[in-house]
Amino acid sequence: MEPAGKVVLITGAGRGIGAAMVRRFAREGAAGILVADLDGAAASAVAEELAGTRTRALPYTVDVADPAQVVAMVAAAEERLGPVDLLCSNAGIGSGEGLEAAPEVWDRLWAVNVMAHVHAAQAVLPGMVERGGGTILATASAAGLLTMVGDAPYTVTKHAAVAFAEWLAVTYGPAGIRVSALCPQGVETALLTDQEDALATRIVRRAAEVLDPEDVAEAVVEGLAAERFLILPHPDVADLVRGKATDPDRWIAGMQRLVATVEQEGR
Repeated sequence: MEPAGKVVLITGAGRGIGAAMVRRFAREGAAGILVADLDGAAASAVAEELAGTRTRALPYTVDVADPAQVVAMVAAAEERLGPVDLLCSNAGIGSGEGLEAAPEVWDRLWAVNVMAHVHAAQAVLPGMVERGGGTILATASAAGLLTMVGDAPYTVTKHAAVAFAEWLAVTYGPAGIRVSALCPQGVETALLTDQEDALATRIVRRAAEVLDPEDVAEAVVEGLAAERFLILPHPDVADLVRGKATDPDRWIAGMQRLVATVEQEGR
């Protein structure tokens, strides 16, 4: 899938990976981008960056956990920009909690990290199927293939996000719908910078290079062009997934040693 001339809808686009994708798709010549975010001011600021370019960028305020708002968002995109060719279901949140996480924390992460993908797919897929094509990109995480030490709700919901994207790919591929799951490891976004002292953040920074959002956006463009299901900005993730599948006991033992080392360093 090439973004040139396409209409793109990106959630969580006010900062981080979402904002980087807005800028990158604009450089590729996207015809229009709906810049959607819970923070309307942030969405407006990103959209304003594209003033004077070939890409028409419109800001939109949305809570992706609310299915009615998601339906209205897709309707607004199609009314103001045209049929959505590429949906980037990118919004996501973490908790930094384990077993102590309260039910409302689990509920919120499930709503944003999983059900938001479901609501968005329900809203865009009928039109895509009718037109005979379209692309859905679900931002998950390497945690959805491996784990996120120190954040149980994040780990569980990101696994579910990957599973849902996989189901969409299998089910709607014959109808001409391309589906990709974006699964980076550490990225310099608020998810890390807001919790620098957390065990999860220290593990991520120890485990692999932390990328800039622009690096991830570049990987997205390349992955969509190659029509890959898994888009892995950190190539080592593929090796880790293979190792986990081949010998899960060894992989778990290795993770336990990593956790012990980072915890000892923090004392």
